Amino acid sequence: MEPQKKLINSVDSCVDEALCGLVRASGGLSLLKGHRVVLRSDLDNLKGKVALLSGGGSGHEPAHGGYVGAGMLSAAVAGGVFASPPPASILAAIMSLHNAGASGVLLIVKNYTGDRLNFGLAAEQARNHGVAVDMVIVAEDCAFDRPSKAGRRGLCGTVFIHKLAGALAEEGSSLDQIVAKVTAVLKGIGTLGVSLSPCSVPGCLPSFDLPPGEMELGLGIHGEPGIKRSKVASADEVVKTMIDHMTNPDSQSYLPLKSGDSVVVCVNNLGALSCLELAVVTRAAIICLENRGLVVARVMSGSFMTSLEMAGVSLTLMLANEETLRLFDAKTRAPAWPNLSSVCVSGRSYITDPPALGTRPQDDTHSKGPLSPVMRRALERVCSSLLEKQEELNSLDRAAGDGDCGNTHAQAARAIQEWLQGHVVPGCPAKLLSVLAGLVQEKMGGSSGALYSLFLTAAAAHVTEGQSNAAAWASAMHAGTQAMRRYGGADPGDRTMLDALCPAVDELMKLTTAPPGGQMLILQAAVQKAESGAEATRDLTAKAGRASYIAAERLTLPDPGAVAVAAILRAVLESLEGQK
Repeated sequence: MEPQKKLINSVDSCVDEALCGLVRASGGLSLLKGHRVVLRSDLDNLKGKVALLSGGGSGHEPAHGGYVGAGMLSAAVAGGVFASPPPASILAAIMSLHNAGASGVLLIVKNYTGDRLNFGLAAEQARNHGVAVDMVIVAEDCAFDRPSKAGRRGLCGTVFIHKLAGALAEEGSSLDQIVAKVTAVLKGIGTLGVSLSPCSVPGCLPSFDLPPGEMELGLGIHGEPGIKRSKVASADEVVKTMIDHMTNPDSQSYLPLKSGDSVVVCVNNLGALSCLELAVVTRAAIICLENRGLVVARVMSGSFMTSLEMAGVSLTLMLANEETLRLFDAKTRAPAWPNLSSVCVSGRSYITDPPALGTRPQDDTHSKGPLSPVMRRALERVCSSLLEKQEELNSLDRAAGDGDCGNTHAQAARAIQEWLQGHVVPGCPAKLLSVLAGLVQEKMGGSSGALYSLFLTAAAAHVTEGQSNAAAWASAMHAGTQAMRRYGGADPGDRTMLDALCPAVDELMKLTTAPPGGQMLILQAAVQKAESGAEATRDLTAKAGRASYIAAERLTLPDPGAVAVAAILRAVLESLEGQK
């Protein structure tokens, strides 16, 4: 097997280049020369305050460097991918903070043996240099019912501790006060992860094998497998399983939650879940917790502590009181902390009513006028013509599109026929065109529905009751065509319905100056132009619409949209000729 593809320059340089990318993109960060240490670039502001230092292996981005900034960490130390940082770099970071005038340094460490040893060694060395150092170990993993001697792992709950401790430090709390407060909060934090895929360290094979259709529950953030494997279920079921496991009193690492408790939830992308999936999981988590009688106070949803490109999610729950929420909501400049609302999630009205747009034009009652019977006969003729041509249009469309052009036109025709049976045709042409636009938009669907609806809506403004002579109809046709061109992006010659419509409209514009006796001749000429325009699309290369994705040499039949337009115009003409 080949190692998985990664978008990097080299395995050896990827960690340093990633840190450089983070720091170059964030004005508030800088790098400590010779070390993989990200520092606040405003270290002067630490004078007299407690500084916070965290860190660990790389591959968990944006942790930990992304949480450096006023109100969170003062510095973060990175190791290689999934490897503990070296004590010399941890010590260099501690001394930089001490030299900036910090009153003490708090190390926030995830509960892994390597991290404990290396941060512990650096802490002892710093004490020998006269630095006031203390350490908080985060061990909030809820996976194991009976944790081993190594204890529970430190996972995404660490980010909550960065935030709360950072807010306390910013307010001027002492080292002892911060340690006491976060130690108390830690008892009410729990995390559990689930994944649909393993991850792979750059240059290596995947960390474990997960067959398709299976998921792993209770895994950590270093590519290690979890506690149990099961078939992939729906998001709702997976979230329920996770929360049940986290709060099961039979487990030694459970989180004691009771109805009425307030919680902060972190829905953390382990790296490769799509944002869409993450939002579905977020909804499931909120509903599942509320169904247990819990008050969801805040929700963070995003990538906060990842495991390279693992397709999974972890849920972190933190029991919250007013003080915790105050610290959680405090402002921070850390680039990876999300821009959250400080409104309680549960109990908020989150649905807004849509504006009242009144009734749809097709539902209104209209009054007849002298043009009503003429327009009704024209419409009936158009509908029966489109229904006759259904199969012809479908077969033309099969050559260039998805083969449903006849069906969509027939759908529109049937909707109009149905409407005609139960309604008076309004005497005002503008009202009729609005009704047709509404019917077509709702019943025809697809881009043809949108195009016809645009045409009819734009045309309607030009044929009001008092203004519906031949010239007005010509300018209505022109306005409709322009709207189609403006929003559809096609022009004559692109092998679309416009190749029949535009030549016809150009001819109809002669109605603006024609004497009443010459109007019928112009209509006949316009229909002929539409038909020859449709026929000529055989020789055009499609430049718009779905047909533009088909090889030109395969398109030898006319465009179905243009044929349909010619048929509509022919039907209108025939109905008018029959009424002379």
